Amino acid sequence: MKHGTLTKDNHAALWHGRFKEGPDAAAVEFETSIYVDERMAEDDIRGSIAHAKMLGNTGIISQADSSKIVKGLESISKDLKSGKLSIDYSAEDIHSFIEATLTDRIGEPGKKVHTGRSRNDQIALDERLYLKRVIPELQGKLLKLIDILCDIASKNLDTLIPGFTHMQHAQPVTLAHHLCAWAWSLVRDNERLTDALKRIDLSPLGSGALAGSGLPLDREAVAKELGFSGVTPNSLDSVSDRDYCIEFTSCFSLIQMHLSRFSEEIVLWATTEFNFIELSEKWSTGSSIMPQKKNPDFAELIRGRTGKVYGQLTNLLTMMKGLPLSYDRDMQEDKEPLFNAFDTVSSCLNVFTYMIESAKWNKSVMEQGCEGGYLNATDVADYLVRKGLPFRTAHGVSAKAVRIAIENNCKLEDLCVEEFKMCSELIDEDIYDYITPRACVEVRSTTGGPSSKKVKQQIMMLKKIVNSCTKKSAGKK
Repeated sequence: MKHGTLTKDNHAALWHGRFKEGPDAAAVEFETSIYVDERMAEDDIRGSIAHAKMLGNTGIISQADSSKIVKGLESISKDLKSGKLSIDYSAEDIHSFIEATLTDRIGEPGKKVHTGRSRNDQIALDERLYLKRVIPELQGKLLKLIDILCDIASKNLDTLIPGFTHMQHAQPVTLAHHLCAWAWSLVRDNERLTDALKRIDLSPLGSGALAGSGLPLDREAVAKELGFSGVTPNSLDSVSDRDYCIEFTSCFSLIQMHLSRFSEEIVLWATTEFNFIELSEKWSTGSSIMPQKKNPDFAELIRGRTGKVYGQLTNLLTMMKGLPLSYDRDMQEDKEPLFNAFDTVSSCLNVFTYMIESAKWNKSVMEQGCEGGYLNATDVADYLVRKGLPFRTAHGVSAKAVRIAIENNCKLEDLCVEEFKMCSELIDEDIYDYITPRACVEVRSTTGGPSSKKVKQQIMMLKKIVNSCTKKSAGKK
């Protein structure tokens, strides 16, 4: 960290007029946020263009100055995208850099771009514009993963797999049913993001530092220009909260939690003991000492990075918990956790999608897993319920049959009718039609159940959701 005062060759801070001395270089280095907020350059320029147009249309500044400002900002945007213009990291933040660059290019009119606004409402606007721009991209990745899971499920409607509770064999289901369970959790993640987008669809620009403006600003015109549905109703609230950053990071945490759970199952299923799935060599790694190893490192990294996203959420909650209204400089620290959480979830979604799409499923091994562990015990009880026995009594009968099978070191379906009749005289030869793994699955035809018919319905519903959301997204562009 270098000490000394900021030289006149650097971009002056927007607030420098109050001070006789320039800020210490170490102070500037400590407070600068441009390394973080530079990703919002496009959004800052969009907001400034809309603001400049409004200033001209309302007569607060001349139309000629407004036009110069707009053209200057458009040239900055074009040059940033082409690489002709590079960001000057000696600037305090992205707003300072763009305003200083604008003034360098068009002279005195550039100094009018900040008329009627504060960095407080400017940053609140930029963050909302940024989120409105990138969240649909993240949703697109969610929808792509849901679609791929549906495709894999469609090919595995009849692929049996043991279902677990407490990590113990519970009841047989199908791989398709299991993958649909993953997909439905992602659907909810997508819905949460959509709901959160609704709450940021109001423009805060014109709220000023906290008390609005004495100038005749047309907030509604700016909001319409930028594609917002309206304006925020209270100037103090507009600049003093970051609940939307917290809400989106909470959404990111839930997405990451789901990806972590899926990855945990992938890690287990890729073990020699399970051997349900074989990951592509493109999405596996080896060992520096053990030549035979094929490690599910990418699933493990997704699982491991979940703590980072949770940490960003805790960061934001802790930052905001003690702040009085309105703006406090603590809130400058909102962007890094928000952006980091977004970046982590976005990359993990990409990797998980590629990993699962390229994997191979060991169907025979999964089906063999349904033959042990007495996964059909509940179906013995259900068989008896159909014959009029109360379920609690039928449960005890099935448990007795399981004990006999354990003692004989065999499967339930390997017991002879006489052994079954030792448990209940209601059991006949037809018991065997009900307790094969496939019969256990197909009989479960209630809505949401694992029967092939019901899973097909789920896949159709999921595909319909994906198509509907994709069309809506395309229509907004």
